[in-house]
Amino acid sequence: MKRISLMWTLAAVITIAYIATMIFVRVGSTTGMQHKLYRQWQQEYVMQESGNQAFINTSNDRSNPVALSEGQGYGMYLTAIAGGKGWATQQNFDDLLNFYLEHRDVVGEHRDTETYLMQWKLEKNNQTWKSHANSATDGDLYIAYSLHLASSSWPSRRSYYQSIERKLIDDILAYEYNTETHTLTVGNWADKQSEYYNLMRTSDVMPTFFEAFHTLSGDARWSTVNNAMLDRMVNLSDQQQTGLLPDFAWVTDTGARPVKGKTVATKFDGDYSSNACRTPMMLASSDDSRAGKVVSKLLKFFESQETITAGYSLAGNRLNDYTSNSFTAPLTFAANLERFQGYSRLKAYRQSMLSETLTTTNYYDATLTVMAVMGDNH
Repeated sequence: MKRISLMWTLAAVITIAYIATMIFVRVGSTTGMQHKLYRQWQQEYVMQESGNQAFINTSNDRSNPVALSEGQGYGMYLTAIAGGKGWATQQNFDDLLNFYLEHRDVVGEHRDTETYLMQWKLEKNNQTWKSHANSATDGDLYIAYSLHLASSSWPSRRSYYQSIERKLIDDILAYEYNTETHTLTVGNWADKQSEYYNLMRTSDVMPTFFEAFHTLSGDARWSTVNNAMLDRMVNLSDQQQTGLLPDFAWVTDTGARPVKGKTVATKFDGDYSSNACRTPMMLASSDDSRAGKVVSKLLKFFESQETITAGYSLAGNRLNDYTSNSFTAPLTFAANLERFQGYSRLKAYRQSMLSETLTTTNYYDATLTVMAVMGDNH
């Protein structure tokens, strides 16, 4: 009898050891693939400048690069996460930070007041940067949150990073905040005198970021922003059986409605297109029930699609026939978080993204891919 008991005990130990080994191998393999993708992205899209500066090149032409505040924010975010994994150095992050600090926007009647908002676009030609005035809120939010992450990745620089983060989030509230709807505007150009003051970019709804900013600053307006923008997202989601969200919406203090095409940028402004495709990633990491409700409805729709293509009308009709990782990657990020059960079809996209070679001709696809596969377990 003792011998049988010993055999069962031995079998149990072997089984547990096997499971632990497989988990270790799987995690190790995943980490290795994440590291490989990050290195590919870094080598292809991060460009060095003189004076300990670096930027994310969003164009396909390295001889005539283009920097966007959005891209700089994404790059700083990824580098801060990579720093926590030992894949990036403090200098890597500081080079990107220095470029942002060098290219901040100015405001005022005579454009003589420097802010901590970044100029939304810079183009380099003949070794000279041409700047485009005004800011873009999504870029500023990511730059601010990257500083929050960097404070943990490199604690010796925490006070420095937090001091810049405080100044930036204060300026976001000063220049990119609608005091009537309590939502963020799309940039400092959409002020009270602008017809776009009540315009909201759905991918600017970042509850995890807002909570971090509130914790750091103690400014209750960040909680107000979080509540107002999440409520507007629920309004928009509830309007469609599909749960699909528009790139942009007109908002009031009580509701929201999709804009019409060509209101801001393209004929797809009122569709689930190149901005709204980011929303699953922006919302999924929040434990707020409103964020979970919106994401779950999106995941349910896309799980039913045989193939996910680049863009949909809010009714669920495809706008294009081609696929794009900028649409699949954020959904995969959300589907692979533990709180969202099921969605096996969406989960399967992650493994293919981990194993594929990163595109070298599409900054947006490449960057959202790396953000999705690195950001879900950092």
